[in-house]
Amino acid sequence: MLRTHGRYDYSNITKRPDYTWPGGKRLAVYVAVNIEQFSYGEGKGAAIAPPDQAGHSIFSWRDYGNRVGIWRLFELFDELDIPIEAQINTEVYEHCPDIAERLRERGDEILGHGITNSEEQGHLDEAAEADFIRRVTDIIEQREGQRPMGWMSPWLSNSNVTMDLLQEAGYRYFMDWTSDDQPIWMKTRSGRILSIPYPIECNDTRGIVWYRYTSSEFVDMLIDNFDEMLEQSERQPLVCPISLHPFVVGRPYRIRQLRRAFEHILQYRDRIWLTRPGEICAHIESLTPGVVPGS
Repeated sequence: MLRTHGRYDYSNITKRPDYTWPGGKRLAVYVAVNIEQFSYGEGKGAAIAPPDQAGHSIFSWRDYGNRVGIWRLFELFDELDIPIEAQINTEVYEHCPDIAERLRERGDEILGHGITNSEEQGHLDEAAEADFIRRVTDIIEQREGQRPMGWMSPWLSNSNVTMDLLQEAGYRYFMDWTSDDQPIWMKTRSGRILSIPYPIECNDTRGIVWYRYTSSEFVDMLIDNFDEMLEQSERQPLVCPISLHPFVVGRPYRIRQLRRAFEHILQYRDRIWLTRPGEICAHIESLTPGVVPGS
């Protein structure tokens, strides 16, 4: 007997009920920015040099993202009028408080994303993981004045009960599973939680650091993915996510290439819904039951 997760049933995307995004749009595009704080000398490295360890060279390479990279990306997002969603480690509030202030000024969405990115959650027992989620949620609520709607686990690390605990903590969606180009409802022991599409490959740590694409190759991939999905979305509504890390794509020469991708995408601003995951979630929640898989 094949072991299965039991969280959702198989669904052929070409045979699902049709719907549209707000304004009759067919393709939703969102930009996820991972704003992370790392513990010095602990946790995973980032495979930038062998061996993959968390020494001073990797720590300082990643620390560039909060000191320099995110601020250059903010300039780019402001220049092109691009809304973003930020999954932030709560230690960012302590170590880089002006980053959260800038997100607040821009009106960007903040997700739960653990305490630091030197810690994972998938290995925790249920009580410890529930406490971990609660601590992160409480800190964001205290700082932002509202609870986050969405969650992304650090390193996408899930236990067998992560989505149960998230749903029970009041989360409406999460972005840890990457099995679809449309949002789908996933089963939990106390109800359901929405899975928002998240990119493994249109993601700079995977594409540039792990797969070793050049900056121009990575941007070509973003453009090709967008162009193809724009055509595919004529047949069904889709989500085109882009995931960025300031310590990777926040380098000057990579920003130069990234601007090229966004300028291309924004040529189609009148045809796409440039949005944030929380708005995607709210729209899905408004649809008639039976339209979205798992509903």
